[in-house]
Amino acid sequence: MDEADILARLRAREFRAAFELLLPRYRDHVYRLAWSLLRDQAAAEDAVQDVMLRVWRALPGYNFKAALGTWIYAITRNSCLSELRKKRPQVPLEDYLDHPDEDQLEGVAHGARESAFAAPDQDDSALESVARLLDRLPERYAQAVTLFYMEDKSYEQTAASLGVPLGTVKAMLHRARKRLVELVESEQ
Repeated sequence: MDEADILARLRAREFRAAFELLLPRYRDHVYRLAWSLLRDQAAAEDAVQDVMLRVWRALPGYNFKAALGTWIYAITRNSCLSELRKKRPQVPLEDYLDHPDEDQLEGVAHGARESAFAAPDQDDSALESVARLLDRLPERYAQAVTLFYMEDKSYEQTAASLGVPLGTVKAMLHRARKRLVELVESEQ
């Protein structure tokens, strides 16, 4: 099954058949992207269900302008960002005006982030090492690295998924690579 089969079903308005083909093809990809954004296994699993439901409902409106994978990634990203906004801690500014401690600022700036990156059935120390390094990158760099390197997306697909210009993706990946090298060197 390739994407052409799914697109043929969509063009024929056979939405159930198209969805049955795309679900196994994109489920793990959606999970990894949700995990990279949410950093929580249960939340990522919930996001997969939510995203797939949204995809099912939106299939009749798919307009073939963006690649199917890019369209699904955009839905995933938007769904996860909405979830993060709901969970954002509401802390009065007055609590930080006196003397904010670093733990408070780190928690507000980056949210709770755990150290796994792969799908739950994988336990690989190399992936855990990569996840630890990605956790130390700014969020937008980690997302770009995840899409481009872990999900094998092109520059254009990564840019479309993140909603940023192509040049921005290239710059983010360059800076992320440079920072990852610095992090690895500092650990040695």
